[in-house]
This record gives sequence, C-alpha cells and structure tokens, in this order.
Amino acid sequence: MASMAAGPRPWFLATLLLIQVVFQLALAAGAPWGRAAWGGQNDGVLPVGFRVASGIAAVVWLWVLLVVLGRFLGKVGRRRTLLVLAAYTALGVVANAASPSPLERAIWTPYCVALAAAAWWAARREREAAPS
Repeated sequence: MASMAAGPRPWFLATLLLIQVVFQLALAAGAPWGRAAWGGQNDGVLPVGFRVASGIAAVVWLWVLLVVLGRFLGKVGRRRTLLVLAAYTALGVVANAASPSPLERAIWTPYCVALAAAAWWAARREREAAPS
C-alpha cells in the first residue's frame, strides 16, 4: 500500500471512485437522478431494474476502490485492475459522449476522462515502483 499512499494523484483516483460508489448507491436507494444515469432515459427515480443494476455497480466500484487502495490482489493484481479500469473508463468517455442525455454528457464524459487518466497514471506508477 505504500506506493499508493504517497502523492495526490492516487488519492484523486480514490476520490473519483468513491464518487461513483456514492452515486450508484444513491441511485439504488431511489435518488431522483435518472437523467444523469443509464443513458438518461428516465426522469426522476430509476425503475427497479436499473436500481438493482446501480446497487450491483456500487458493489463493483467499491471493490475496485478497495483494490486501488491496496486491500486486495497485491501489487500485480492492483496494476492489472488499474489498467483494466483505465481501458474501461476510456470506453466510458466514448459511451458518455454519445449519450442522448445532455446531463450525462456534461457530467460523465469529463469524469471518465479524469478517471481514465488517473487510473493510467497510477498503473504506470505501480510499474515504475516495481522491482526490476
């Protein structure tokens, strides 16, 4: 965990992940933010199926956050998770930029850019910190 403790960027990444966890939990609990999630198809509270999906997403994002913070998988697993996260959120940039929801485009496109960059940076930092 020492490699993730130094410097602001890994904590920036952790903060971005925490925002996603809280957002998904709020959606699952019935927050009226349907226009900002899942393609922006729903005004207000999401239908039950999307709320369940948000609950599952919150668990997945929480697991990723804990891996990033060094709680699971060790250094190699953390680096691989960071690389997958960077690639996944880079795809999220494209998906959110193409969303029919202006709110989703405005919020989640830049969020995904920041998350992809922070994950890539942290993965690179992990590689540089690894013994040769």
